[in-house]
Amino acid sequence: MSGTPVYTVTQVNQYIKSMLDGDKLLSGVFIRGEISNYKLYPSGHHYFSMKDAEGAIRCVLFRREAVNLRFRPQNGMKVIAYGRITVFPRDGQYQLYCSQLTADGIGDLHLAFEQCKEKLYREGLFDPARKKPLPKFPGKIALITSPAGAAVRDMLRILNARWPMAEVVVIPVRVQGSEAPGELCAALAWANRHRVADLIITGRGGGSMEDLWAFNDEDVARSIFASEIPVISAVGHEPDVTIADFVADVRAATPSNGAELAVPDQNDVYAALFQLERRMNRAMERKLELSRTRLERMAERRVLRDPMAQIMDRRTWLSYQGERLGHGLSAALSGERERLARLAAALDAMSPLKVLGRGYAIPKTEDGHILRSSRAVEPGQRLSLTVADGSIDCRVEQTTHTKGVSQWRKKS
Repeated sequence: MSGTPVYTVTQVNQYIKSMLDGDKLLSGVFIRGEISNYKLYPSGHHYFSMKDAEGAIRCVLFRREAVNLRFRPQNGMKVIAYGRITVFPRDGQYQLYCSQLTADGIGDLHLAFEQCKEKLYREGLFDPARKKPLPKFPGKIALITSPAGAAVRDMLRILNARWPMAEVVVIPVRVQGSEAPGELCAALAWANRHRVADLIITGRGGGSMEDLWAFNDEDVARSIFASEIPVISAVGHEPDVTIADFVADVRAATPSNGAELAVPDQNDVYAALFQLERRMNRAMERKLELSRTRLERMAERRVLRDPMAQIMDRRTWLSYQGERLGHGLSAALSGERERLARLAAALDAMSPLKVLGRGYAIPKTEDGHILRSSRAVEPGQRLSLTVADGSIDCRVEQTTHTKGVSQWRKKS
């Protein structure tokens, strides 16, 4: 082995690195594959592997390049990565240093849109139960949009035509570019903090998905959701749909439609008021007519034309009732008198005095008991005979008994 150079591991790794760095193909290469072993570190660096059916390569996406990502990488996602392949001398493994990472098959923006939409949906930001009703007659409206676009002119024109009573405040922001989301969030927060309006309309005119991307920003969506003032999202043309549309209290197809939804049409309100006025007048006329008819009927009543008539009627009725009562009492008294006479006659007919008047006597013992049988006395016993005009004292000398009749003799 004399004369054969011996290299250190570091020297070999550095040599391989210089070879790879000098290869023009490997200095800027596109690689298609599936993400696996994906990890996001607190430092902001992304580490993962890309694989296909027969191989894999380690990849790293540093924070300074990752800030341009429109979507969040996930395991199993098919992507196209662009970067350079080189060796990290410390461990001797080659890897792809990504500078760009795009979704394979669908665009980055579309993928980011779907990811953000799914995330906010799971958190309940699209829940219809959380949406606030719009004021029916807003007194003040805030437009958070670009002050130079055609959209703001259309909204101002429609608001003035439909409901000129409302005061409109334009809060100027950028609606496109990297700084647009921050300005939109700040404007929404400021409008709520100072309660500058009863209703907020935020949006812009049409454009590509890239142009409208500020309204797909997660922070903008959360600012709209947190707004205590109702928000109308009016972004792009009718087919355009943004995350802001899902979070807002009301989604408008266009900025012009947003202005139409924000306020009523004064002509419709005037027509409704006119109809209400007509209905109220007809109701008052009917009420007056009914009251007039009632008054006329009451004026025709006898009690109002001749107040003493009712008193005289009552007096006549009272006299009539008095006569009826007198006749009733007289008839009742005559009936009772007749009944008393009948009872007296019946009682007189049954009186023992009537019997005594015909010559009969009532025998009584000394103790006053009426004698009913000859067997109840003995010879020598004293009796008292009650006759029609007095009584006779006597003594029994003899008793005679007959069948069914007792006979006795008396001695005065």
